[in-house]
Amino acid sequence: MQRRSLLKYLSMSTAGAAFSFGFPSLAAAIDGQSSNKQHGVDWGYSDENGPKLWGEMTPDYQVCQMGKQQSPIDLDVAVHTENIGSLRFSYHSTKLHITNNGHTILLHVDRGNSITLDNKKFDLLQFHFHHPSEHTVKGKSYPMELHLVHRNAEGELAVLAVFLKQGKENRALQPIWKDLPKTKNPEHTISGSVNLIELLPPEKKAYRYFGSLTTPPCSEIVNWIVFEEPVQVSTQQLTAFASIFPQNARPVQQRNHRFLLES
Repeated sequence: MQRRSLLKYLSMSTAGAAFSFGFPSLAAAIDGQSSNKQHGVDWGYSDENGPKLWGEMTPDYQVCQMGKQQSPIDLDVAVHTENIGSLRFSYHSTKLHITNNGHTILLHVDRGNSITLDNKKFDLLQFHFHHPSEHTVKGKSYPMELHLVHRNAEGELAVLAVFLKQGKENRALQPIWKDLPKTKNPEHTISGSVNLIELLPPEKKAYRYFGSLTTPPCSEIVNWIVFEEPVQVSTQQLTAFASIFPQNARPVQQRNHRFLLES
């Protein structure tokens, strides 16, 4: 199948997964806020409330168990192509608003940061972190993974995923790491600003596929762009995050014959 046909297939997948953002659990997940109190459930990553049980906690989460386009996945046996679609960045230095929401460290950004994917503009809403990585590459995991969550005017999502590996200190992340909330807390603005483009690897080769949110309600509405090149973080930075979230990653899910493109 030609690249154009594959990209058309990916676009058609999103059209078939247009969920109403009036559903509180979905809206809360995209915004990075917990909807646990509403449902009387407390999802997490332990044996008592972890990924294996999410689909049984409430009808809103059933797709976590029943869905066929779930994320994350192992990135293996991809269709190689020189161009996996047009991706342009409009990222700027911006103020960040940080919170520990009980599931991750999450940062909301000021308006005005976006990407253009296949000629559609997606506004950056928030970014957050997982330890260890959620996606794997041919079975290999990384110490952490960064997710930048974007939404367009039609309600479609595009998430950029960046692997983080042990190495030198990441100066772009340091303003965030200086203010990591150790317990669940209200959102507050961190001092200084962060140039968002510096969070990405210099090399923009990537995998692309259609999947889901990796947290409840696991809605299958996400265009995933997973960069191949990891970004370095120091041992101290890894340890600081792991001390707050020893494990906040969903295991890989079945690919189920989905197309996986690799540039």
